[in-house]
Amino acid sequence: MDIHHADFHNIIPQDAQFERVASGFDFIEGPIWHPGEKTVIFSDILGNSLYRWSAKTGVQTLRRNSYMSNGNAYDQQGRIITCEHAASSLTRTDFANNGEREVLASHYQDKELNSPNDVVVKSDGAIYFTDPTSGRSAGYGVPRDPELTFSGVYRLDAATFELVLLVDDFSKPNGLCFSLDESQLYINDTDRQHIRVFDVQPNGTLANGRLFAELTGDAPGVADGMKIDQEGNLYSCGPGGIHVFNPDGLCLGVIPTPEFATNMVFGDEDLRTLYVTATTSLYRLSVKIPGQNIWRE
Repeated sequence: MDIHHADFHNIIPQDAQFERVASGFDFIEGPIWHPGEKTVIFSDILGNSLYRWSAKTGVQTLRRNSYMSNGNAYDQQGRIITCEHAASSLTRTDFANNGEREVLASHYQDKELNSPNDVVVKSDGAIYFTDPTSGRSAGYGVPRDPELTFSGVYRLDAATFELVLLVDDFSKPNGLCFSLDESQLYINDTDRQHIRVFDVQPNGTLANGRLFAELTGDAPGVADGMKIDQEGNLYSCGPGGIHVFNPDGLCLGVIPTPEFATNMVFGDEDLRTLYVTATTSLYRLSVKIPGQNIWRE
């Protein structure tokens, strides 16, 4: 462990070690935890598939030809919201019923979205997602020129499907997550290797964007998936592994990951297990503080 502050020991056990629970993938991302089914669903971007893992059944294929899916989230009805690189779309699928794929957003002002990357759902049902150009490159998607001149962060109204551009000055917006009370939204930037935080307005828009923290280090890794625990500590993928920040933006330490980490989710019954998608494998690590409970029936 790369420990920067003594408080790190209050969050990560000193003897904590990653356990690999599944492997053999191409480039995995977007893990989400289902407390009822006790499963982790995640994307394999380059493998063009969506998978489900559980301790009882191991890995199962949920969808082939997933349009190079990336980030995922559950909505209030337990349907899966997915970011799709190849289709430049945000979609919704109810796997518990008909399993049909429904496109929620694909264009902004008649221009195709870049490649939706990561997504979160607010308690009022509103969907927030980042839209960098990553999925239009050969390494992470289908090479093609963008139609938009910026990489935006959007809010999609769950009732009206109105798509609102919230921020357009990111270089490559990537991971995002809400504060515990949803009054703030954290968004990181892969190119700039930093995290910004915004105030969430009553109408769902964002204001007062400011620097929250920088992700530093020479080891491989970039600003990517983010999650928050029940004491407001923020976890972000970055150089060398997973960077842990306290609510004031102080980096308490870095959890080195066995492979290049892309995203994570808190799981198991007590939400004290961190499941991490890292290139070819799904790992898990025990933590002391439970993760934010974002599941809503």
